[in-house]
Amino acid sequence: MSVKHNTRIFNKAILLQAVKDSFIKLNPALLVKNPVIFIVAIGSLLTTIIVFIEIFQGCFSLFNFQIAIWLWFTVLFANFSEAIAEGRGKAQADSLRKNRTQTKARKLEGKQEVSVFATELKKGDIVICEAGDVIPSDGEVIEGVASVDESAITGESAPVIRESGGDRSAVTGGTKVISDRILIRITTEPGNTFIDRMIALVEGAKRQKTPNEIALSILLSGLSIIFLLVVVTLPAFFSYSLKSSGLPMSQNLTIPVLIALLVCLIPTTIGGLLSAIGISGMDRLLQRNVIATSGRAIEAAGDVDVLLLDKTGTITLGNRMATDFIPAEGVSVEELANAAQLSSLSDETPEGRSIVILAKEKFNIRGREVHEMNATFIPFTAQSRMSGVDIKIDDGKMHQIRKGSSEAMRSFVQNNNGFYPQKVQDIVAELARQGATPLVVAEDNKVLGVIHLKDIVKGGIKQRFSELRKMGIKTVMITGDNALTAAAIAAEAGVDDFMAEAKPEDKLRRIREEQANGHLVGMIGDGTNDAPALAQADIGIAMNSGTQAAREAGNMVDLDSNPTKLIEVVEVGKQLLMTRGSLTTFSIANDVAKYFAIIPAIAIALYSNSSGIGPLSALNVMNLGSPQSAILSAVIFNAIIIIFLVPLALKGVRYRPVSANTALTRNLLIFGLGGLIAPFVGIKIIDLLINL
Repeated sequence: MSVKHNTRIFNKAILLQAVKDSFIKLNPALLVKNPVIFIVAIGSLLTTIIVFIEIFQGCFSLFNFQIAIWLWFTVLFANFSEAIAEGRGKAQADSLRKNRTQTKARKLEGKQEVSVFATELKKGDIVICEAGDVIPSDGEVIEGVASVDESAITGESAPVIRESGGDRSAVTGGTKVISDRILIRITTEPGNTFIDRMIALVEGAKRQKTPNEIALSILLSGLSIIFLLVVVTLPAFFSYSLKSSGLPMSQNLTIPVLIALLVCLIPTTIGGLLSAIGISGMDRLLQRNVIATSGRAIEAAGDVDVLLLDKTGTITLGNRMATDFIPAEGVSVEELANAAQLSSLSDETPEGRSIVILAKEKFNIRGREVHEMNATFIPFTAQSRMSGVDIKIDDGKMHQIRKGSSEAMRSFVQNNNGFYPQKVQDIVAELARQGATPLVVAEDNKVLGVIHLKDIVKGGIKQRFSELRKMGIKTVMITGDNALTAAAIAAEAGVDDFMAEAKPEDKLRRIREEQANGHLVGMIGDGTNDAPALAQADIGIAMNSGTQAAREAGNMVDLDSNPTKLIEVVEVGKQLLMTRGSLTTFSIANDVAKYFAIIPAIAIALYSNSSGIGPLSALNVMNLGSPQSAILSAVIFNAIIIIFLVPLALKGVRYRPVSANTALTRNLLIFGLGGLIAPFVGIKIIDLLINL
């Protein structure tokens, strides 16, 4: 059920369905949603009526008939661009439906277990899931821990852990429990599950126009109305000119010619592609396994200029690794390594395992079997801020080995009437300044030394932040580390600012401050404590592995639960805005160029001499064959250019992290100048073919 599909732009099945949908979309109730194309459709209908009237009157005009045909093609091509964009989403939705089954649920009623269909579950119901069971609906784990196969929604085969009481408690209907037993509280009503919402969004059924899209539609409608008024008044001006030059009124502009002129002058190109651009933006986000609750969210991502990023998992690899053992005075490094390994044998965290591996690799200290040792392991707690082991030696004496934060270990040693060396404190301070995490190791009341744990900054992340800076986006690293450690990692990663020892309320306050200063803010989170900040941010991406509160607070969900997706989402948003802007520039430049084809053609007879050529023929810079071929060439070009631009609208303009000025210059040179040149070349070629 993964949304990761390599749906080709011109897939045969999608193409055939799009052709069919192009005719279905001729429904006026659907056409009216796109005012520009609606005007073209009205013009097509009027021209068709005129053609039929001429046929009944016995004065059939092939010229008018061809104009009518190409006007209808213009409408159909615009419908086709939207239909093919929707078709790709529907193909993904069909894939989701194929994998959705009628699941049975083991519902708890009191202390009894009742078998019901998943569709009968309501919000608040409690269900049991064991190894092999399909999770019947969206919910939160309220008891137990289990491995869950989420490949149905993420496409990734590696199982994930879902457990109660943490930030990995949310489960999605349709995924499968691999091991253990969990109790799940259902959090959605039937028909409103994550998969249901996903299908609706993918199909585009709930796609609403974004504010920028609405604003552009209003602008295009306004331009169309202006050109409509211009075209309506042209016959009166032509009538005066014909009368002044002594020419017959039969040479005045006909309704089909006026309609052709109107269609060529209004921004039909961008009008026909606007909806496809919006739909394909959501599609590109889906290809990255990110679900947006609306097109507004994607568009806002393109305008974000402040990013709040968690350090762990986003900027760093997320696992601090042991890189060195630094012994205290009078202690050998082997003794420190041995004690550090002993204290970490039951520590299943990546940090703990790295300590065991480092002692083995550097000093060949083999890992001992835990069950063979007469030992009691002390787990880490937030209160004690240390962990370790109590070992009973042959003499019957209990030895306490601990590792933990500097302050926690100082208290431990001093409570055992020991001495905490200043040199160790200096080592701890120096490592903190370097951005490392120091863990102090002690045995009973003696400090043995320091373990050097290092946060590994992700490769290439500094370059990514540099690219964001070029785009005018400020990056802020959020971490619970102390200020010294945070400053060192921020410098290494190349972020613009950082927040050390950050609490949930600090994130929320920072977002509000940035927004008060006129910035659009994006952030990513997975916990219930992140929900207020996710809701406040302009772009809030919730991890699919996070809590239900986080997923409901954000306006995007990352199915892969990859914290670095925030950067990719911003790039997709930027690409959407750039594609819309580039094709708008191209469309308007197109209209300017088409003036030189159609205006001289309709005005060539005014004030003409006996040869039928008037002074306005000097404007025919394209040297088109005849007025009829010029008008027809412009109408044909106006229709087929929509089809040529469909792949670009779906794929998107290539995104490059450059400044706004550079992007504007590039847009004007490529799409502005290109939009001026393309009609001159295209219309001339079509004119030559028509005259042949």
